[in-house]
Amino acid sequence: MKQKTILTWGISAIVYLGLVIGGYTVYASVDSNNGHTDTHSAETAKEEHTGDHASQENDGADSEHSDHGAHEESQVATNVKYENGLISINLKDKDQNAPELEISHEKIMHLIIVSADLEDYYHLHPEENGNGLYTQKFNLPENSYKVFIDIKPKNLAYEVKPIELNVGKGHGIHEDNSLKPDTNLTKTINEKTVELTTTDLGINKDVTLRFDTKGSTPEPYLGALGHVVILDENGEKFVHVHPASEEKTIFETTFDKPGIYKVWGEFKFDGKVGSYPFVIEVK
Repeated sequence: MKQKTILTWGISAIVYLGLVIGGYTVYASVDSNNGHTDTHSAETAKEEHTGDHASQENDGADSEHSDHGAHEESQVATNVKYENGLISINLKDKDQNAPELEISHEKIMHLIIVSADLEDYYHLHPEENGNGLYTQKFNLPENSYKVFIDIKPKNLAYEVKPIELNVGKGHGIHEDNSLKPDTNLTKTINEKTVELTTTDLGINKDVTLRFDTKGSTPEPYLGALGHVVILDENGEKFVHVHPASEEKTIFETTFDKPGIYKVWGEFKFDGKVGSYPFVIEVK
């Protein structure tokens, strides 16, 4: 009887030990599978996010709003010179070849020149001379300028960046925070009045710029009713915006940083193009 009891207890112990080992094996297997699933999901999410980001960058590069692939390294080198009333621009790719440019709003190049204090503003269209050379006859007064070459190279990444240009000996010096927001957003040039109104000027949100031309209808200018160029107060961030409507002088853009910005709205009345300047603050 005693031997039978001992045998029974022995069998029970073996069965119990088997259940414990089997349970641990199942738990370890489930835990391992869960760990693999989490890692795979994280990698998948990263790949999907990267793909979306790349797609947005490509869309931005093709947009008519001139962010010009701001997230990509520029593949076009630019050089600007001024001498005896002639502005010369030389463009080269990484192989020192002349890049092919696409026409954007009726011109192959938009050249924006702004004085150091952001007071003087010129929008020019240099002509191609071959081998990456573009020239424009224009008399620039003695001053220090920032030049922005707005182009659309074919199959090459490009970002518009300011280029320093000094003319003569009297170089102006740009001072930080020298701009103050306008209290009156109504300007009159060549007897034509334009008033700017905006939606809430916040960062990372769509902002609408509406230009009321007070009953005067702008003439078509470079394939649109108007153009808008925006610079931050340091003259570093460049945005060239075109109308969101073919029938109204409404423009849309975004600001990624708070600060003071200067806006030039360009409109053509009676055969003359006027650049209407406004200073705004983005909070």
